[in-house]
Amino acid sequence: MSTMKKTHYDLCINGAGPVGATLACRLAAEGVRVLLIDRNALPGMEDPALDGRAYAIAEGSRRMLADAGIWDNLTSVAQPIHEILVADGRPHEAPSPLTLHFGPEDAPEGQSFGWMVEARDLRLAINRTLTQYDSLDVHAPDLGSFTFHPDHVSIRLASGKTVTAKLAVAAEGRRSPLRRQARIGLTKIPYNEYGIVATIAHEKPHHGVALEYFLPEGPFARLPMPGTAEHPHRSAIVWTEGEGRAQRFHDLPDEIFGREIKARMANEDLGEITPVGRRWIYPLSAQYAQSYIGPRLALAGDAAHGIHPIAGQGLNIGFRDVISLADLLIEAHRNRRDMGSRELLVRYQRNTRPGNMAMLAATDALERLFGNDNPVLRRLRDIGIAGVQRFPALRRAFVRKAMGV
Repeated sequence: MSTMKKTHYDLCINGAGPVGATLACRLAAEGVRVLLIDRNALPGMEDPALDGRAYAIAEGSRRMLADAGIWDNLTSVAQPIHEILVADGRPHEAPSPLTLHFGPEDAPEGQSFGWMVEARDLRLAINRTLTQYDSLDVHAPDLGSFTFHPDHVSIRLASGKTVTAKLAVAAEGRRSPLRRQARIGLTKIPYNEYGIVATIAHEKPHHGVALEYFLPEGPFARLPMPGTAEHPHRSAIVWTEGEGRAQRFHDLPDEIFGREIKARMANEDLGEITPVGRRWIYPLSAQYAQSYIGPRLALAGDAAHGIHPIAGQGLNIGFRDVISLADLLIEAHRNRRDMGSRELLVRYQRNTRPGNMAMLAATDALERLFGNDNPVLRRLRDIGIAGVQRFPALRRAFVRKAMGV
Protein backbone atom coordinates (compact mmCIF):
# COMPACT_ATOMS: atom_id res chain seq x y z
CA MET A 1 0.00 0.00 0.00
CA SER A 2 1.52 3.32 -1.00
CA THR A 3 -0.49 6.53 -0.98
CA MET A 4 0.76 10.05 -0.36
CA LYS A 5 -1.41 13.11 -0.79
CA LYS A 6 0.37 15.60 1.49
CA THR A 7 3.80 16.93 2.34
CA HIS A 8 2.94 17.97 5.91
CA TYR A 9 1.29 15.76 8.54
CA ASP A 10 0.23 16.23 12.13
CA LEU A 11 2.22 13.14 13.02
CA CYS A 12 4.15 10.26 11.48
CA ILE A 13 3.91 6.77 12.99
CA ASN A 14 6.85 4.47 12.32
CA GLY A 15 5.60 0.88 12.51
CA ALA A 16 2.27 -0.55 11.32
CA GLY A 17 1.95 -3.36 13.86
CA PRO A 18 -1.24 -3.60 15.94
CA VAL A 19 -0.29 -0.64 18.16
CA GLY A 20 0.98 1.75 15.49
CA ALA A 21 -1.75 0.95 12.95
CA THR A 22 -4.50 1.18 15.59
CA LEU A 23 -3.21 4.59 16.72
CA ALA A 24 -3.25 5.71 13.08
CA CYS A 25 -6.88 4.61 12.65
CA ARG A 26 -8.00 6.12 15.96
CA LEU A 27 -6.51 9.52 15.09
CA ALA A 28 -7.62 9.47 11.45
CA ALA A 29 -11.18 8.80 12.62
CA GLU A 30 -11.00 12.29 14.21
CA GLY A 31 -9.54 13.97 11.10
CA VAL A 32 -5.91 14.06 12.28
CA ARG A 33 -3.47 13.99 9.33
CA VAL A 34 -1.38 10.84 9.80
CA LEU A 35 1.43 9.22 7.85
CA LEU A 36 1.97 5.54 8.69
CA ILE A 37 5.22 3.88 7.57
CA ASP A 38 6.31 0.25 7.75
CA ARG A 39 9.23 -1.63 6.22
CA ASN A 40 6.90 -4.52 5.32
CA ALA A 41 3.98 -4.67 2.93
CA LEU A 42 0.65 -4.83 4.78
CA PRO A 43 -0.81 -7.83 2.86
CA GLY A 44 2.18 -9.93 3.95
CA MET A 45 1.21 -9.35 7.59
CA GLU A 46 -2.03 -11.26 6.92
CA ASP A 47 -0.21 -14.55 6.27
CA PRO A 48 -1.57 -17.07 8.83
CA ALA A 49 1.89 -18.71 9.02
CA LEU A 50 3.45 -15.46 10.25
CA ASP A 51 1.97 -15.32 13.74
CA GLY A 52 0.20 -18.04 15.70
CA ARG A 53 -0.81 -15.91 18.64
CA ALA A 54 -4.29 -15.10 19.84
CA TYR A 55 -4.91 -11.90 21.77
CA ALA A 56 -7.01 -11.47 24.89
CA ILE A 57 -8.58 -8.06 24.23
CA ALA A 58 -9.66 -6.23 27.41
CA GLU A 59 -12.86 -4.19 27.52
CA GLY A 60 -11.03 -0.85 27.51
CA SER A 61 -9.05 -1.96 24.46
CA ARG A 62 -12.20 -3.20 22.72
CA ARG A 63 -13.89 0.18 23.16
CA MET A 64 -10.85 1.93 21.67
CA LEU A 65 -10.77 -0.50 18.72
CA ALA A 66 -14.46 0.28 18.16
CA ASP A 67 -13.74 4.04 18.21
CA ALA A 68 -10.95 3.44 15.65
CA GLY A 69 -13.39 1.59 13.35
CA ILE A 70 -11.45 -1.68 13.66
CA TRP A 71 -13.73 -3.80 15.85
CA ASP A 72 -16.62 -3.69 13.36
CA ASN A 73 -14.25 -4.87 10.62
CA LEU A 74 -13.43 -8.17 12.34
CA THR A 75 -14.53 -10.86 9.92
CA SER A 76 -14.77 -13.64 12.52
CA VAL A 77 -16.67 -13.61 15.78
CA ALA A 78 -14.54 -12.73 18.82
CA GLN A 79 -14.84 -15.28 21.63
CA PRO A 80 -15.95 -13.71 24.94
CA ILE A 81 -14.23 -14.85 28.14
CA HIS A 82 -16.98 -15.47 30.71
CA GLU A 83 -14.96 -17.10 33.51
CA ILE A 84 -11.30 -17.42 34.56
CA LEU A 85 -9.89 -20.25 36.67
CA VAL A 86 -6.49 -19.81 38.35
CA ALA A 87 -4.80 -22.86 39.88
CA ASP A 88 -1.38 -23.98 41.15
CA GLY A 89 0.15 -27.42 40.82
CA ARG A 90 2.41 -29.79 38.89
CA PRO A 91 2.00 -31.60 35.54
CA HIS A 92 0.34 -35.05 35.74
CA GLU A 93 -0.91 -34.26 39.28
CA ALA A 94 -4.14 -32.91 40.69
CA PRO A 95 -4.01 -29.11 41.20
CA SER A 96 -3.94 -27.51 44.62
CA PRO A 97 -7.45 -27.46 46.17
CA LEU A 98 -6.94 -23.72 46.78
CA THR A 99 -8.02 -22.12 43.48
CA LEU A 100 -9.15 -18.70 42.36
CA HIS A 101 -12.30 -18.40 40.27
CA PHE A 102 -13.48 -15.24 38.53
CA GLY A 103 -17.11 -15.64 37.53
CA PRO A 104 -19.71 -13.43 35.83
CA GLU A 105 -20.55 -11.85 39.20
CA ASP A 106 -17.02 -10.38 39.34
CA ALA A 107 -17.30 -8.50 36.02
CA PRO A 108 -18.82 -4.99 36.03
CA GLU A 109 -22.35 -4.72 34.69
CA GLY A 110 -22.34 -8.31 33.49
CA GLN A 111 -19.65 -7.65 30.87
CA SER A 112 -17.24 -10.27 29.60
CA PHE A 113 -13.72 -10.28 31.03
CA GLY A 114 -12.33 -9.92 27.52
CA TRP A 115 -12.48 -11.30 24.00
CA MET A 116 -10.14 -13.73 22.27
CA VAL A 117 -9.14 -12.66 18.76
CA GLU A 118 -6.66 -14.45 16.51
CA ALA A 119 -3.69 -12.32 15.42
CA ARG A 120 -4.48 -12.78 11.73
CA ASP A 121 -8.14 -11.76 12.18
CA LEU A 122 -7.08 -8.57 13.97
CA ARG A 123 -4.54 -7.86 11.22
CA LEU A 124 -7.18 -8.29 8.50
CA ALA A 125 -9.52 -5.89 10.33
CA ILE A 126 -6.76 -3.30 10.80
CA ASN A 127 -5.71 -3.44 7.14
CA ARG A 128 -9.31 -3.02 6.02
CA THR A 129 -9.76 -0.02 8.34
CA LEU A 130 -6.56 1.68 7.15
CA THR A 131 -8.19 2.23 3.74
CA GLN A 132 -11.23 4.04 5.15
CA TYR A 133 -9.79 7.43 6.16
CA ASP A 134 -8.90 10.30 3.81
CA SER A 135 -6.63 11.94 6.38
CA LEU A 136 -4.48 8.78 6.68
CA ASP A 137 -1.68 8.00 4.23
CA VAL A 138 0.12 4.65 4.36
CA HIS A 139 3.58 3.94 2.97
CA ALA A 140 4.37 0.23 3.18
CA PRO A 141 6.78 -1.15 2.29
CA ASP A 142 8.98 1.90 2.83
CA LEU A 143 11.61 3.27 5.19
CA GLY A 144 11.88 6.72 6.73
CA SER A 145 14.99 8.65 7.75
CA PHE A 146 13.97 10.95 10.61
CA THR A 147 15.58 14.31 11.44
CA PHE A 148 14.32 16.07 14.56
CA HIS A 149 14.09 19.87 14.66
CA PRO A 150 12.85 22.15 17.48
CA ASP A 151 9.44 22.70 15.86
CA HIS A 152 8.97 19.72 13.52
CA VAL A 153 10.26 16.36 12.30
CA SER A 154 11.56 15.87 8.76
CA ILE A 155 11.07 12.41 7.24
CA ARG A 156 12.95 11.42 4.11
CA LEU A 157 11.37 8.32 2.61
CA ALA A 158 13.38 5.65 0.84
CA SER A 159 10.81 5.87 -1.95
CA GLY A 160 12.05 9.38 -2.68
CA LYS A 161 9.88 12.02 -1.01
CA THR A 162 10.55 14.23 2.01
CA VAL A 163 7.67 15.24 4.31
CA THR A 164 7.31 16.91 7.69
CA ALA A 165 5.25 16.26 10.82
CA LYS A 166 4.83 17.84 14.24
CA LEU A 167 5.47 14.54 16.02
CA ALA A 168 6.99 11.12 15.35
CA VAL A 169 5.67 8.00 17.13
CA ALA A 170 7.97 5.00 17.46
CA ALA A 171 5.82 1.86 17.26
CA GLU A 172 8.34 -0.48 15.61
CA GLY A 173 8.54 -3.06 18.41
CA ARG A 174 11.17 -4.08 20.93
CA ARG A 175 14.15 -3.22 18.72
CA SER A 176 12.86 0.29 17.94
CA PRO A 177 15.28 2.18 15.65
CA LEU A 178 13.81 5.56 16.67
CA ARG A 179 14.36 4.75 20.34
CA ARG A 180 18.01 3.98 19.59
CA GLN A 181 18.34 7.12 17.46
CA ALA A 182 17.04 9.20 20.38
CA ARG A 183 19.55 7.42 22.67
CA ILE A 184 16.84 6.43 25.11
CA GLY A 185 18.21 3.79 27.48
CA LEU A 186 16.71 0.31 27.73
CA THR A 187 16.67 -2.14 30.65
CA LYS A 188 16.22 -5.83 29.80
CA ILE A 189 15.06 -8.63 32.12
CA PRO A 190 15.85 -12.12 30.73
CA TYR A 191 13.78 -15.09 31.88
CA ASN A 192 15.59 -17.95 30.12
CA GLU A 193 12.18 -19.25 29.17
CA TYR A 194 10.31 -19.86 25.95
CA GLY A 195 6.61 -19.68 25.24
CA ILE A 196 5.02 -22.39 23.11
CA VAL A 197 1.93 -21.20 21.25
CA ALA A 198 -0.50 -23.63 19.65
CA THR A 199 -4.16 -24.28 18.92
CA ILE A 200 -6.04 -27.36 20.09
CA ALA A 201 -9.39 -28.84 19.21
CA HIS A 202 -11.26 -30.57 22.01
CA GLU A 203 -14.24 -32.86 22.23
CA LYS A 204 -16.31 -30.83 24.71
CA PRO A 205 -17.16 -27.08 24.72
CA HIS A 206 -15.10 -24.64 26.80
CA HIS A 207 -18.13 -22.43 27.69
CA GLY A 208 -15.94 -19.34 27.48
CA VAL A 209 -13.79 -20.40 30.45
CA ALA A 210 -10.07 -19.50 30.49
CA LEU A 211 -7.50 -21.40 32.55
CA GLU A 212 -4.24 -20.09 34.06
CA TYR A 213 -2.31 -22.95 35.65
CA PHE A 214 0.90 -22.12 37.52
CA LEU A 215 3.47 -24.89 37.16
CA PRO A 216 7.08 -25.19 38.42
CA GLU A 217 8.56 -24.55 34.96
CA GLY A 218 6.25 -21.61 34.22
CA PRO A 219 2.59 -20.76 33.62
CA PHE A 220 0.32 -22.71 31.29
CA ALA A 221 -2.76 -20.96 29.86
CA ARG A 222 -5.70 -22.37 27.92
CA LEU A 223 -7.73 -19.61 26.31
CA PRO A 224 -11.17 -20.17 24.71
CA MET A 225 -11.37 -19.59 20.97
CA PRO A 226 -14.30 -19.41 18.56
CA GLY A 227 -15.00 -22.66 16.78
CA THR A 228 -14.86 -23.44 13.08
CA ALA A 229 -16.87 -25.78 10.88
CA GLU A 230 -14.05 -28.32 11.04
CA HIS A 231 -13.27 -27.82 14.74
CA PRO A 232 -16.34 -26.54 16.65
CA HIS A 233 -14.51 -26.49 20.02
CA ARG A 234 -11.08 -24.80 20.00
CA SER A 235 -8.69 -23.21 22.46
CA ALA A 236 -5.37 -21.41 22.24
CA ILE A 237 -2.47 -22.70 24.34
CA VAL A 238 0.34 -20.55 25.77
CA TRP A 239 2.79 -22.86 27.51
CA THR A 240 5.97 -21.64 29.24
CA GLU A 241 9.00 -23.87 29.74
CA GLY A 242 12.73 -23.53 30.31
CA GLU A 243 14.84 -23.08 27.19
CA GLY A 244 15.89 -26.69 26.46
CA ARG A 245 12.63 -28.30 27.61
CA ALA A 246 10.55 -25.88 25.53
CA GLN A 247 12.20 -26.92 22.27
CA ARG A 248 11.79 -30.62 23.10
CA PHE A 249 8.09 -30.19 23.87
CA HIS A 250 7.60 -28.02 20.78
CA ASP A 251 9.07 -30.78 18.58
CA LEU A 252 6.92 -33.65 19.96
CA PRO A 253 4.63 -35.62 17.62
CA ASP A 254 1.01 -34.45 17.75
CA GLU A 255 -0.26 -37.40 19.82
CA ILE A 256 2.36 -36.99 22.58
CA PHE A 257 2.11 -33.19 22.43
CA GLY A 258 -1.64 -33.49 23.01
CA ARG A 259 -1.10 -35.80 26.00
CA GLU A 260 1.36 -33.34 27.57
CA ILE A 261 -1.15 -30.52 27.12
CA LYS A 262 -3.88 -32.57 28.77
CA ALA A 263 -1.53 -33.27 31.71
CA ARG A 264 -1.31 -29.49 32.25
CA MET A 265 -5.01 -28.66 32.21
CA ALA A 266 -5.64 -28.76 35.98
CA ASN A 267 -8.20 -31.59 35.75
CA GLU A 268 -10.29 -29.69 33.19
CA ASP A 269 -12.34 -32.26 31.30
CA LEU A 270 -12.61 -31.15 27.68
CA GLY A 271 -12.54 -34.70 26.34
CA GLU A 272 -10.10 -35.73 23.63
CA ILE A 273 -7.40 -33.15 22.84
CA THR A 274 -6.09 -32.76 19.27
CA PRO A 275 -3.36 -30.25 18.30
CA VAL A 276 -4.42 -28.26 15.22
CA GLY A 277 -2.10 -26.59 12.73
CA ARG A 278 1.48 -25.50 13.32
CA ARG A 279 3.16 -24.44 16.56
CA TRP A 280 5.27 -21.41 17.40
CA ILE A 281 7.99 -20.89 19.98
CA TYR A 282 9.08 -17.47 21.31
CA PRO A 283 11.86 -16.43 23.74
CA LEU A 284 10.42 -14.62 26.79
CA SER A 285 11.87 -11.51 28.37
CA ALA A 286 10.80 -8.16 29.77
CA GLN A 287 12.22 -4.73 29.05
CA TYR A 288 11.44 -1.09 29.59
CA ALA A 289 12.64 2.18 28.12
CA GLN A 290 14.10 4.73 30.54
CA SER A 291 11.84 7.36 28.96
CA TYR A 292 8.78 7.19 26.72
CA ILE A 293 9.51 10.55 25.12
CA GLY A 294 12.19 12.62 23.42
CA PRO A 295 12.11 15.91 21.50
CA ARG A 296 9.20 15.54 19.03
CA LEU A 297 9.12 11.79 19.75
CA ALA A 298 6.81 9.41 21.64
CA LEU A 299 7.34 5.68 22.16
CA ALA A 300 4.32 3.37 22.16
CA GLY A 301 3.75 -0.36 22.63
CA ASP A 302 6.75 -2.68 22.63
CA ALA A 303 9.09 0.18 21.74
CA ALA A 304 8.41 1.48 25.26
CA HIS A 305 7.83 -1.74 27.23
CA GLY A 306 7.64 -5.50 26.97
CA ILE A 307 6.34 -7.76 29.76
CA HIS A 308 6.11 -11.46 30.60
CA PRO A 309 2.92 -12.97 29.08
CA ILE A 310 1.89 -14.48 32.44
CA ALA A 311 -1.16 -12.19 32.70
CA GLY A 312 -1.93 -11.86 28.98
CA GLN A 313 -1.67 -8.06 29.19
CA GLY A 314 1.14 -7.29 26.70
CA LEU A 315 -0.99 -5.97 23.83
CA ASN A 316 -3.48 -4.36 26.21
CA ILE A 317 -0.89 -2.12 27.83
CA GLY A 318 0.21 -1.16 24.31
CA PHE A 319 -3.41 -0.27 23.56
CA ARG A 320 -3.51 1.76 26.77
CA ASP A 321 -0.63 3.79 25.33
CA VAL A 322 -2.78 4.32 22.24
CA ILE A 323 -5.78 5.41 24.32
CA SER A 324 -3.75 7.92 26.34
CA LEU A 325 -1.76 9.35 23.42
CA ALA A 326 -4.80 9.53 21.13
CA ASP A 327 -6.84 11.40 23.75
CA LEU A 328 -4.08 14.02 24.14
CA LEU A 329 -3.49 14.38 20.39
CA ILE A 330 -7.21 14.63 19.55
CA GLU A 331 -7.60 17.32 22.23
CA ALA A 332 -4.62 19.24 20.78
CA HIS A 333 -6.01 18.83 17.25
CA ARG A 334 -9.41 20.20 18.23
CA ASN A 335 -7.85 23.17 20.02
CA ARG A 336 -5.27 23.76 17.26
CA ARG A 337 -2.35 23.26 19.63
CA ASP A 338 1.12 21.91 18.83
CA MET A 339 0.76 18.11 18.73
CA GLY A 340 4.45 17.58 19.39
CA SER A 341 4.90 20.00 22.26
CA ARG A 342 7.00 19.10 25.27
CA GLU A 343 3.97 19.72 27.51
CA LEU A 344 1.83 17.17 25.65
CA LEU A 345 4.61 14.57 25.65
CA VAL A 346 5.26 14.98 29.37
CA ARG A 347 1.54 14.46 30.04
CA TYR A 348 1.59 11.30 27.92
CA GLN A 349 4.51 9.86 29.88
CA ARG A 350 2.97 10.84 33.21
CA ASN A 351 -0.33 9.16 32.25
CA THR A 352 1.15 5.88 31.04
CA ARG A 353 4.58 5.02 32.42
CA PRO A 354 3.74 4.54 36.15
CA GLY A 355 0.89 2.12 35.39
CA ASN A 356 2.94 0.24 32.82
CA MET A 357 5.88 -0.07 35.22
CA ALA A 358 3.51 -1.37 37.90
CA MET A 359 2.20 -3.99 35.46
CA LEU A 360 5.76 -4.99 34.52
CA ALA A 361 6.70 -5.31 38.21
CA ALA A 362 3.55 -7.33 38.93
CA THR A 363 4.08 -9.80 36.06
CA ASP A 364 7.77 -10.13 36.96
CA ALA A 365 6.86 -10.87 40.60
CA LEU A 366 4.20 -13.39 39.54
CA GLU A 367 6.69 -15.18 37.30
CA ARG A 368 9.27 -15.41 40.10
CA LEU A 369 6.71 -16.35 42.76
CA PHE A 370 4.87 -18.99 40.74
CA GLY A 371 7.60 -20.22 38.37
CA ASN A 372 9.36 -22.49 40.88
CA ASP A 373 8.77 -25.53 43.08
CA ASN A 374 9.99 -24.15 46.43
CA PRO A 375 7.62 -25.68 49.06
CA VAL A 376 7.58 -22.52 51.20
CA LEU A 377 6.68 -20.32 48.23
CA ARG A 378 4.13 -22.89 47.07
CA ARG A 379 2.40 -22.64 50.44
CA LEU A 380 2.51 -18.82 50.42
CA ARG A 381 1.06 -18.52 46.93
CA ASP A 382 -1.70 -21.04 47.68
CA ILE A 383 -2.65 -18.98 50.72
CA GLY A 384 -2.61 -15.84 48.54
CA ILE A 385 -4.84 -17.44 45.91
CA ALA A 386 -7.28 -18.61 48.60
CA GLY A 387 -7.22 -15.16 50.23
CA VAL A 388 -8.22 -13.37 47.03
CA GLN A 389 -10.94 -15.99 46.45
CA ARG A 390 -12.46 -15.16 49.86
CA PHE A 391 -12.85 -11.43 49.18
CA PRO A 392 -15.26 -10.59 46.33
CA ALA A 393 -14.39 -6.86 46.46
CA LEU A 394 -10.71 -7.66 45.90
CA ARG A 395 -11.56 -9.96 42.99
CA ARG A 396 -13.68 -7.25 41.39
CA ALA A 397 -10.87 -4.70 41.83
CA PHE A 398 -8.43 -7.04 40.05
CA VAL A 399 -10.94 -7.58 37.26
CA ARG A 400 -11.61 -3.88 36.68
CA LYS A 401 -7.89 -3.15 36.50
CA ALA A 402 -7.25 -5.96 34.02
CA MET A 403 -10.25 -4.95 31.91
CA GLY A 404 -9.01 -1.36 31.67
CA VAL A 405 -12.33 0.14 32.78
